[in-house]
Amino acid sequence: MMLKIGITGNIGSGKTTISKIFELLGVPVFFADDAAKQVMISDTLLMDEISQAFGGNSYFDDGTLNRKHIAAIVFNDELQLKRLNEIVHPAVFRAFDQWLAGKMDVPYVLKEAALLFESDSYKICDKTILVTAPLELRIKRVIDRDGLSRNEILNRESKQFTEEKKKALADFSIKNDDSELVIPQVLQLHEVIKSLTARH
Repeated sequence: MMLKIGITGNIGSGKTTISKIFELLGVPVFFADDAAKQVMISDTLLMDEISQAFGGNSYFDDGTLNRKHIAAIVFNDELQLKRLNEIVHPAVFRAFDQWLAGKMDVPYVLKEAALLFESDSYKICDKTILVTAPLELRIKRVIDRDGLSRNEILNRESKQFTEEKKKALADFSIKNDDSELVIPQVLQLHEVIKSLTARH
C-alpha cells in the first residue's frame, strides 16, 4: 500500500531542499507550487476559469500567463487571492492524481506544497511533515535567496498559518535551524515512513 505524505513549511524553512534529500533516497516528489505554475498554462479548463475571473488580459496571445496582470489584482486583495487559489487548487489536485497513477510501485510519495494546510490538501495525505526554522533565520534565507525586503517576506508569512498552528496539525517535523543536521533526521523519518507502509 503506497502512502501519500505531505511536506510543508513556512517561507524560508527549506522545505524544497529537504524534499530534494528525500528524492535522493528514491522517493518521488510532487512539487505542488511548480505544478500550479504549469497547470495555469496547460490545463484549458483552468485557463478559461482564470480568464473569466480576471479578464482577457490574463494571458498573452502565445498562451503564456500575464503574471504582472494577475499579481496586480491578487497581491493586495485577500478576496481575489482566495479566489485565484480556489480556482487553481482543483487543477493541481487533478495534476497530482495523474502524476500518482504512474507511481503505484513505490512505498510512499511526497507532495510538497507551501499551502498544504491552508488549502486543506493535507486531508488527502496519509501523514504530514513540517519543516521548521526560526523566523529570523527564515527571513535571512529569503533575503539572500530572492532579494525580497523584510516587509515583503512578513507580508507573505502573514498569509500562511503560523508555525505553531502547523505543528499542531503535522504528524512529523524536521528541524532545519542550522543547529541540527537535517540528513540524519530525513534518514530516520524515511525509515519510520517505510515501516508504516509495511503495516498498511
